[in-house]
Amino acid sequence: MMSLTMKQQDQFQEAILDHYERLSTEEIKPFEKARTITESLGYRAEDLDALPPEADLGLGCGNPHERARPQAGESVLDLGSGRGLDCLIAAKAVGRTGRVVGVDALASMVDKANQIASKQGFDHCTFIQGEIESIPCEDSQFDLVISNCVINLSRRKPTVYKEIFRVLKPGGRVAISDITTKKALPAEWVADPHMAKT
Repeated sequence: MMSLTMKQQDQFQEAILDHYERLSTEEIKPFEKARTITESLGYRAEDLDALPPEADLGLGCGNPHERARPQAGESVLDLGSGRGLDCLIAAKAVGRTGRVVGVDALASMVDKANQIASKQGFDHCTFIQGEIESIPCEDSQFDLVISNCVINLSRRKPTVYKEIFRVLKPGGRVAISDITTKKALPAEWVADPHMAKT
């Protein structure tokens, strides 16, 4: 496995944040067929029908709700929440006796997600800016942590998992949809910061 210098790791992080910032501000247009992509991952049409299309950027690679099954009254954390699709679905499931928090690295994503949640009347669903390697939440706060195609973007995955278990309540659950590799990627891909965002 090829190891990267600190400078290379910083370049990777910069490329990833720049890409998602451009998606957030629509400098890069979100997928036109975001809904089709999201439905193909197993999201229920009735869940998507209940939410504004702008909450769905079509960037997931699975459906953490299939395993997560948030329950009424639970507290849920979504890592890499984007515009809030998974949070809003979870907020509907946990109801007003529960709470949902989305964490995203970008202020623009957090602002947009909070606007969408507010317009939809989800006052028990909030979004905060932060890194998944240093989750800005207290210990033992959540019954459930979900994430959809975000942890793969981190260069410090063991730290992310330590943070997940730090913020989970005893007996809490984790549901992650993500991508992995079965074999080593070509060295030129690994060394290219622009490949990291795909």
